[in-house]
Amino acid sequence: MNKQDKNQAIEALKEKFSQYNNFYITNTESLTVAQVSKLRRICFDKNVELKVAKNTLIRKAMEQLDSDRFKGAFDSLHGVTALMFAESAKEPALILTSFRKDNPKTKERPVLKAAFIDGDVFVGDKQLEVLRDLKSKQDLIGEIIGLLQSPAKNVISGLNAGGKLASLVKALEDRQN
Repeated sequence: MNKQDKNQAIEALKEKFSQYNNFYITNTESLTVAQVSKLRRICFDKNVELKVAKNTLIRKAMEQLDSDRFKGAFDSLHGVTALMFAESAKEPALILTSFRKDNPKTKERPVLKAAFIDGDVFVGDKQLEVLRDLKSKQDLIGEIIGLLQSPAKNVISGLNAGGKLASLVKALEDRQN
């Protein structure tokens, strides 16, 4: 790879890092070509971009953009590195988890080295479960709306029941007269 090719690769990576707030750094080293192809197809179907790049090029792209922002991810750049770019913070975690489950021979592969989620860095494969259980912004908004609606529904049903109770008391009173 000559200098011009390296610069083009760095620019392409910078574009991806700027485009996405969420990306995973994984190690696909021990996967076969067929398994990597299967993983690529799954990612494509789920709108997750899978890119393999050299660690030095990834690091240079991150440093040129904002070395402080990506600082926590630098230690994960060793071995074979595949980057998973996604709009959803948890979609790559779901893909990795289901890929491992569907391919028992791979067991713990691909390995999650780190994940960069909205400015936070999650380091290590043990973080995969945490990332898989992350709630999306839409999920959190839905929960908040549900919590806000709950007291209002209770008040409205109480008022409706109060009207029924008052009419029941009035009917009993009229019956006694």
